[in-house]
Amino acid sequence: MNTSYYIAKRYLFSKKSVNAINFISGISMLGVFVGSAALIIILSVFNGFENIVLSMYNTFSPELRIELAEGKAFEPSDPRFSKFKNDGRIINYTEVLQEKALVRYGKSQSIALVKGVSDEYMNGQVSLDSAISSGSFILKEKGENFAVIGSAIQNYLSVNLNDDFRHLDIYSPRKNAANSLNPADEFNVMSIHPSGVFSVQQEFDNMMIVPIGFARELLGEESKVSLIEINTRDDVSVDDLQEEISENLGKDFVVKNRSQQNQLLYKILNSEKWAIFMILTFVLIIAIFNIIGSLTMLVIDKKKDIAILSSLGADNGLIRGIFFIEGMMISMVGCGLGMFAGLMFCLLQQHFGFIKMAGASLLIDSYPVGIKGTDFILVFGTVLLVSLVASAISSRLSVKNTGSLREEL
Repeated sequence: MNTSYYIAKRYLFSKKSVNAINFISGISMLGVFVGSAALIIILSVFNGFENIVLSMYNTFSPELRIELAEGKAFEPSDPRFSKFKNDGRIINYTEVLQEKALVRYGKSQSIALVKGVSDEYMNGQVSLDSAISSGSFILKEKGENFAVIGSAIQNYLSVNLNDDFRHLDIYSPRKNAANSLNPADEFNVMSIHPSGVFSVQQEFDNMMIVPIGFARELLGEESKVSLIEINTRDDVSVDDLQEEISENLGKDFVVKNRSQQNQLLYKILNSEKWAIFMILTFVLIIAIFNIIGSLTMLVIDKKKDIAILSSLGADNGLIRGIFFIEGMMISMVGCGLGMFAGLMFCLLQQHFGFIKMAGASLLIDSYPVGIKGTDFILVFGTVLLVSLVASAISSRLSVKNTGSLREEL
């Protein structure tokens, strides 16, 4: 057995030497334990919130979205799209025509994004029913068109889904309309009844989803679409398919994955997570650097042992190794126990949800948890790096004045 490791282990775990030094070492280990556990728990809770936010966005964000690099609409009958429309890897290929329009309900009015979708919209989609707060997700029934509106539209216009005698009136400017004495002649006006209300995020809640045929008639667009939405099978690599579609369509089109469709959201989530990690890491660094104090006191307490080892022929490297290994053991044991405690806490919270959220929403009533292996690697690597520095500083103190210690002995 390595001599430095054996002596360091005896200093740290010896039952016969329970004194102030061991107590201080235990406090240092406890600091690393609490810091490591806190990092794992906070990062996991943040992952849980991140998963919930992304799942809500993903309800209405396709895995891939094709749009023009320049311009607003294009012909979906282009032969380049035919190959992918019938591709077995794609379970949902939706043509979308969207534009902002004025929506009136009774005496109230608001600007909304009218999104017309083809019949394939519901095929293989992420469950849209989970986002419905009232009514149901119906776009066509018995030959009649319906609209599913966002909660913001419902709030602005005070829409009553149960009122069968009132409809949503949608106004869209006519293309190439000449100036008229009557401004109403310059607009296409169509009515549609709402079938349901969804609530996701503010970005989507000001949108109304309608059949694409209704949108074409409203917007005066016979065949063109604004974009194409694609969802794939679970076993398909989205990145590979994105690259393949991009190469096939050329520079005229842009193919975006979910992170590119919601760049601001992903940047905010990542920056918040790193900010939380850095704040907690500073706390952990302070806890780890307490090891310098405890090892310094241990060096003072073990002066006699150092002098004896030096007299027996131990070089400075062996003596430094003893206190370096002891510092690493304090850090690693504290880190390992802390990460294990954090993992147990997260698993219990996942299964039982015993810590409830104040003012719980309809989506969740307890703090969500998302466990990621990368978080454990990150925490362990951080503790390891800081511990190496702290232990190296402390071990240098152990070999100072070893000559004078031998003379005193």
